[in-house]
Amino acid sequence: MVTDTSGTVHWLFGDQLGPHFVDPARGGPRRDAPLLMIEARSVFRRRTFHRAKAHLVLSAMRHRAAELGDRVRYVKADTYRQGLREAVGEAPVTVHHPTSHAARAFVSALPSVRVLPARGFLVTHDEFKLWADGHGTGHLRHEDFYRWVRQTHDLLMEGDRPAGGRWNLDHENRRPPPRGATELAVPAPYRAKEDDIDAEVRNDLDRWARDGDVEFVGEDAPRTFPATRREALAALRRFVGHRLATFGAYEDAVLTGDPTMSHSLLSSSLNLGLLDPAECAERAEAAWRAGDVPLNSAEGFVRQIAGWREYVWHVYWYFGTEYRASNALRHHEPLPEWFTELSPDATDANCLAHVLRQVRTTGWTHHIPRLMILGSFALQRGWDPHAVTDWFHRSFVDGYDWVMVPNVVGMSQYADGGRMTTKPYTSAGAYIDRMSDFCGPCRFKPSVRVGEDACPFTAGYWNLLHRHRDRFERNGRMSQAVRGLDRLADLDELLEQERRR
Repeated sequence: MVTDTSGTVHWLFGDQLGPHFVDPARGGPRRDAPLLMIEARSVFRRRTFHRAKAHLVLSAMRHRAAELGDRVRYVKADTYRQGLREAVGEAPVTVHHPTSHAARAFVSALPSVRVLPARGFLVTHDEFKLWADGHGTGHLRHEDFYRWVRQTHDLLMEGDRPAGGRWNLDHENRRPPPRGATELAVPAPYRAKEDDIDAEVRNDLDRWARDGDVEFVGEDAPRTFPATRREALAALRRFVGHRLATFGAYEDAVLTGDPTMSHSLLSSSLNLGLLDPAECAERAEAAWRAGDVPLNSAEGFVRQIAGWREYVWHVYWYFGTEYRASNALRHHEPLPEWFTELSPDATDANCLAHVLRQVRTTGWTHHIPRLMILGSFALQRGWDPHAVTDWFHRSFVDGYDWVMVPNVVGMSQYADGGRMTTKPYTSAGAYIDRMSDFCGPCRFKPSVRVGEDACPFTAGYWNLLHRHRDRFERNGRMSQAVRGLDRLADLDELLEQERRR
């Protein structure tokens, strides 16, 4: 153990790796306080994580320990409790607010641990509670929250008005991919390079899997996502300097030959704590004010970072532990093995196979494939939202409990009945056809809903609307779509087809 009597030991979790977690000016420990990090094998035994995710987390933790040097004790233990006992015994420890209900309950139950306020977000828990309580606890709206954050943090503002006169530039940020293009003509995203620490991580993971101690899903290709603060800053600079300008217009578009489009790929760095959301949003704003990027791109990125990410974090805590069990649509079907095993060859739907293959090889895909292909497919088939949430948590390099519970339970699967979003996010195949190049070579036709050529998304969409007609026809944003059921001459045939499927 590091011997230093000048301060209480401060414990860093594996997603608290940036400088803002040890900065005393921002509520962190004293500069001379000894630090503790615990690598608990039990985390990887509890769930079958994507191999690339396990690699990234361990690489980031071990890189951070190497940076901190003699100030930190890095303990490899079977459990967190064992690691604490080995490192400090019963001595007092501080730790910043963890990022899951389970971890928060664990540290709060330890008499020797004092929990400090959360770091890594723009809005505090108390600030969000004051805002949310003023809007009623039943239904919160992201748009209201986003405008409030913009105002209180002076992001993309001109006095008391939004830059450009409008809060929301979504209508400019929903373009389909350029006609005939196979990729966007933009510089490639930052790619990290592995080092000796990565080789050590890979050897450990290989040994654990070989010994039958843990199981993984997906492939362990060379690490491409940042594992250090230096790498994360380089990725942020490259995005803002070379990719942000085209991000806005095509943020919802998908191309088979361009899996990253103009997306930042910074979510894993933010969720590991390597980047702070304020610096990301401020750099994007500075690029716009310098005339380097259009407003719609800067606003689209700020909306993701200062709006949606903050909103998801706070909804997770505000709605409490029971929120994850929400199942308003009463969906209970189990996930098929081919889906959980990330087996793209098990489906003939080109879009679904392509996205599953990307997740299998990288542990990442951007938000539209997640929401409108993976999530929409699960919703249409009535899969258990708790199982879907767990799958997203395990299968993505940026997946954490706080990230996936609101995103999947609330937005993707509409399992909360509308507490977080105003409508289910699902569509027929026409949307996928408009926003991607998947449908052309697919054996299914997006306009066909019955028969051998029937698109599973088109048939699934109408089947979902019929199954929940009573609920959806009372939703102002869904009622017109539900009325479309009455115009389907082949509805009975479609329902029988989907029942057999």
